[in-house]
Amino acid sequence: MNEWALIIYCGIITYLTRFSMIAILRKEMFNDRIREILSYVPSAIFPAIIFPAIFLNDAGIIHINDNPKILASMIAMIIGIISRSILATIFSGLASYWLIIFIF
Repeated sequence: MNEWALIIYCGIITYLTRFSMIAILRKEMFNDRIREILSYVPSAIFPAIIFPAIFLNDAGIIHINDNPKILASMIAMIIGIISRSILATIFSGLASYWLIIFIF
């Protein structure tokens, strides 16, 4: 039971620290320049999250040859550009990845 209490405690602490920044900071506190800079943060962090999932294998080595994730991510990127829909991008990437794995 101690492990579960620790997990719940850590979850509560993490939630409160993140929520406090949202609750304390108001949009009026930032000028237009800071808001513009902060608007680029998600697009700057997204490649850092996605790159390892696509290009690195389980050992952390770059895996480019015969990697179905690369083709699936390119298909998802094209669908995302055409549709401008996050859900269409996600579903097309997953579907193309599964098709590549199971059919080819």
